[in-house]
Order: sequence, then C-alpha cells, then structure tokens
Amino acid sequence: MKVVALIPARYESTRFPGKLMAELRGKTVIRRTYEAVVATGLFDDVVVVTDSQAIFKEITDNGGRAAMSRREHASGSDRIAEAAEDMDADIIVNVQGDEPFTQAEPLAKLLAVFEGPDAARIDLASLMQEMNDPQQINDPNYVKVVVDKDDFALYFSRSPVPYPGFEKSARYFEHIGVYAFYKQALMDFTTMPLGSLEAAERIECIRFLENGKNIKMVETEYMGVEIDTPEDIEAAERLLEQQETN
Repeated sequence: MKVVALIPARYESTRFPGKLMAELRGKTVIRRTYEAVVATGLFDDVVVVTDSQAIFKEITDNGGRAAMSRREHASGSDRIAEAAEDMDADIIVNVQGDEPFTQAEPLAKLLAVFEGPDAARIDLASLMQEMNDPQQINDPNYVKVVVDKDDFALYFSRSPVPYPGFEKSARYFEHIGVYAFYKQALMDFTTMPLGSLEAAERIECIRFLENGKNIKMVETEYMGVEIDTPEDIEAAERLLEQQETN
C-alpha cells in the first residue's frame, strides 16, 4: 500500500491565532510537526497543505514539501481532500499541524489495522487514549469517544460519555485527531452533507458516523502536547527541555 501523510495547516485559529507559526525552542510549531512526521519513516510522502503563504514558505524554505489549498475549507479533512484528489495513494493519513510531538509507534499501530482482521470493515481509523482526570473528562475542549466491543466508534462528544452517574468502572477515552483514511472514504467526506449532530458538537468525524461509515479506533498511550493555546507553548517548551535533557 502507498501511504501518504497530509498535514492541514490553516493559519487562523479561534483560541490562538497564528499558532502554527509560533516559535517552539527555535523552530515553529508547524516545522516541528512536519519534521516529526517525516522522522517516523512510515510514509511514502509527507506534505503540508495550507492556506497561508507564510506557512508554505516556512516549510519549503527548510527543505520540506508543501501545497497551497486553492479554496476555503470548513475542516482539515476538506482541505487535505483537495490535495489528495490527484495523488497516487491507497491510505491518506491526516496529522494535525499542531502536533509537534507526533511519534512513530501510535501511527504504526494506526496503519496496522488496515492489514488486520477488521480491514474489510474499515473506512477510516483514528487514535484514542484513556482519560482519568475528572476535570478533563468534563472539559468540552477534550473530545470523548465511545466504542463497541471491536473498538469501532459509536459516538464522539464534548460531553462526558458514557454518563458518569451509575457505572463507576466506566472507561473514558479522549479522541486524538489523527486519522487514516482509505482514499475513497476521504473523497466521500467532501460530498457528505453537514448533519445536525456534527453541527451541534462541532466534531467533523461525526459526519462519517451520520453517513454510515465505520471508524476503527486504536488505543494508544500517546504522550505529547497539542498546541491550542499560548499556555500549551509553555508546556511544550518544558516537555522538549525534558526530552533534550534525557
């Protein structure tokens, strides 16, 4: 299978405008993300797909590959679908541009399901990690996912799901926004209408569920900091310092 990683990189951000160009110990967030994805060695190609000339220049001036999106897009999946349309690829992996700590092991586990026993049922796959902090479980900025016995997604929500009132042993999983699509599933996404559940939750992968697509979830012990706020830059600086010290 030919596997390509596409990194959607929109310049604007509601909570942290221009966050992908923020500096993180001498390199921008988007450059660190791109280099981390390349360093996994898992992909036949890695391309940043952006609406920003500044981001395009940042990647290409430092030896990377980038493409300008021609149109405005409502989601990262729509943005990478534009770039993927003419690509020769079997699997398209969407790695968010604000994930500078992307690691090989979770991505390898994600790709492995396309050759596993459930491969014929999968339209796309994504990552999740167990949550134990009650504050995070109740925080709408953390997207939660519930799965069936075979780890296929049943629903995604910003609310604490399952309901935390009756079964004290219930497990909670945070959805990590890294996706691996069969190319056709990604192209189908662009023709699917926005549904009421996606609109209510503002979670784009719900669109797949509302249209009958199967999302295989892969549990991982993902470690890192996603850059959503200026405070996350501080946390990322501390983590990088620890990694460099060790």
